[in-house]
Amino acid sequence: MVVGSDISRCPNTPWPTCRGYLHKRTHSGFVKGWRKRWFVLKHDGFLLYYKHRKDEGKWPPVDVIKLEGAEVDIDNSLGKPFVFNCMPQSGSRTFCLCATSNQEMKRWLEAMQKAARPVRQNHVWEDVTAHNSSLPPLAIKHPECLGLLHQLERSTDVWIQHYCILKDGCLYFYASIRSTQASGGLYLQGYSVIEQTHGFEQPVIELRPSSEEFKTFYFCAENKTENQRWIAALKTSIKKWLPLDQAIQEFMNRPLEETRM
Repeated sequence: MVVGSDISRCPNTPWPTCRGYLHKRTHSGFVKGWRKRWFVLKHDGFLLYYKHRKDEGKWPPVDVIKLEGAEVDIDNSLGKPFVFNCMPQSGSRTFCLCATSNQEMKRWLEAMQKAARPVRQNHVWEDVTAHNSSLPPLAIKHPECLGLLHQLERSTDVWIQHYCILKDGCLYFYASIRSTQASGGLYLQGYSVIEQTHGFEQPVIELRPSSEEFKTFYFCAENKTENQRWIAALKTSIKKWLPLDQAIQEFMNRPLEETRM
């Protein structure tokens, strides 16, 4: 699970970790040599490529490569600069790729090698949120806020209604209050909560990430009072989960307390 991602089946996922044009060596067909292709490395460790950049999101990828367990390294055997190979763990095929510069090659190598050797950290909090998402909405104990929210689907410009439960920096989505389990949800650690009016007919709740690799989300409650209730609850819930360095800094900056003997 990552910040800003879905916790089950909600389609909101982070932006790709790396994307751009690479030249792929091919030995098939009538044309042998290097073909320029648009590559997208997802946060789930899968590398997709398309014929053209415009095809992303409109057409299925030409191929999908699982990078976990793959061998990714520089290839100097061809006498061509900025070439590197990717050999997936499953299958005997090796993908020979070429970047446009040394900087681009290093960027792709670093991202792909991280995807090939993911660091998995199991945390009890993830187990708790997974458990909560399997419960009906009113079965989650001590929610910090609950009620109806409308979420803006940016691709279609349509507002989708959810029954929502906020608990420990996680926003759970349900189709209705009678649902037996969550249809999705968001981890909101690191997000800032803003009341946004620009470009909207009425004030909305903007959830803005600290990094551009994650999506910005827009929600709207039933009325202004409900908006303010959700904004206050979201800020309080997210603030519980400070980064360690920030928590230490805030502790160190506290005024000294007078000790009485």
